[in-house]
Amino acid sequence: MSDAPIVLGVNRTQDASLCLMQGSRVLFAIQKERLTRRKHHWGRVDDFRKIYLPRLAALRQPLDALVECYSSDDEIGNLAAYEEELAECLTLAPGCKRARISHHLSHVYSVFHPSPFDEAAVMIIDGQGSPASEFTEQWEGASGVPGDWREVSSFYRASRERIACMGKQLWNRDEQRLVGLGMFYFLLTQAVFPGEGNEGKVMGLAPHGDPHALGLPPLEVNGAEVTIPARWREILRERNRFRYSSGDAGGDQSRFADIANLAAAGQHAFEEAVLEVARWLHRQTGADDLCFAGGTGLNCSTNDRLLRETPFRRVFIPPAPSDAGTSLGCAVYGLTELLGDPCDYRWDNDYLGPEPDSADIEAVLRDADDLIVECIGQPEHLRARMVDLLCATRVVGLYHGRSEFGPRALGHRSILGDPRHAHVRDWINARVKEREWFRPLAPVVLLERAEEFFDIRRPSPFMQFAAPVRPQAAHLIPAVTHVDCTARLQTVGEQDDPFLRALLQAFEARTGVPVLLNTSFNRKEEPIVETPSEALASFRRTPMHALAMPPYLVRKRVEPEPVS
Repeated sequence: MSDAPIVLGVNRTQDASLCLMQGSRVLFAIQKERLTRRKHHWGRVDDFRKIYLPRLAALRQPLDALVECYSSDDEIGNLAAYEEELAECLTLAPGCKRARISHHLSHVYSVFHPSPFDEAAVMIIDGQGSPASEFTEQWEGASGVPGDWREVSSFYRASRERIACMGKQLWNRDEQRLVGLGMFYFLLTQAVFPGEGNEGKVMGLAPHGDPHALGLPPLEVNGAEVTIPARWREILRERNRFRYSSGDAGGDQSRFADIANLAAAGQHAFEEAVLEVARWLHRQTGADDLCFAGGTGLNCSTNDRLLRETPFRRVFIPPAPSDAGTSLGCAVYGLTELLGDPCDYRWDNDYLGPEPDSADIEAVLRDADDLIVECIGQPEHLRARMVDLLCATRVVGLYHGRSEFGPRALGHRSILGDPRHAHVRDWINARVKEREWFRPLAPVVLLERAEEFFDIRRPSPFMQFAAPVRPQAAHLIPAVTHVDCTARLQTVGEQDDPFLRALLQAFEARTGVPVLLNTSFNRKEEPIVETPSEALASFRRTPMHALAMPPYLVRKRVEPEPVS
């Protein structure tokens, strides 16, 4: 492995990120937001000088390949400044290969090559990607469109030997005629919640509404192309009517119902259109398996229907299907296309952040005189103490190992609770996360027992599918059962994280329930914690009862109020 080439992939724009690989091994993959503490932080000139190099020492080794991707914003106009920065900050090995690839192509390499499939159909759907003038892939339709038109969806037939683009939907940049599924969900989100990254709020709100109450039409689907009917364009401009505020739930119930009905109608229209497009893609490829990426790949309700209601037998969605994951796609492209090496990396887990230094944990805890810090040398004893706390309806943070690359907390940067009590969910939403009351919290479950609690017959290690909760189980785990009796679950099998699996087994032995409530370790409007100091700061500023940082258990000298 020491002789394997070093490849760096860089996503320069939305959800900026880096991925450094040594051959087929991911040394690290991380979003800029985890380093700057600004959610969805975009890439900018000086990121290497001021942010990446000071924090990521591995970047100082010579690079054998460097691949970057941009999107539809103006950053590509700063190429000269980026080149100057790279020349100053990075060491390129003799003969270093370089490329800049277009946006959807970087998505393809982030999802197909790390998938378990040798052949698959690939579906990329997001808001907007590269303009046609900057495509770096072969697509026969590119010559017939103006160079400033932008890709909004792309479709491929992929094998380990060849990636073939079968079609794209482009947007002509007419602001009065927005098109595509990604744009539709963006407009829907903006009508209800301002700012970036609130699509998950709409998805959580939708089950509280009636999708048919507003009488809105379906989206118009013609093969791979999706357009937004005039009635939808009109109603999504009524932002005063549908803009959610924290007082809506406890105030005017008819107003809340109106907002929830819009979310429900939009979610339903989106799901139906995605299914229709996926069925078209299956007819074109005849493939058994589907890879799906782009920001819309985070819509877990839609993802479950893709498995249940299309002819595809298997669906792979990476843990980071949004723009953050394109840096990994860039690195894979560099390895396979520029250096000609096979990619043996498979996205089996999402613990891709830089390896934490145990000395950093010891250093921050050494100065934590305001807290009770216990070193519990035996992992099973630490887990037993955590189970004691959880069964007493205490809320426990878990900081363990390398951080997750995608937006889901999968047991390394998590807040855990007892799923058997609905008030635990409500307390975490209100007191710890300080977010909307209707937001669901996720279950993590032992794989071998998942089918007893959820209508699922497959592993779901990345929390990408919202499966029905079985009626006989819903009353056992109300804190992780959404209002529509579904849950966005994470399964933990024998090959998955051993500490998390053993914790689930210990909780099961005590309670008979092999499920824990799991949500991301962060406060309101913050990214997930990355460092030990950030984890400790978040613990101090919230009423969480304990923090496990193996081998340490941290508690407060004055215990916060009980969950109620």
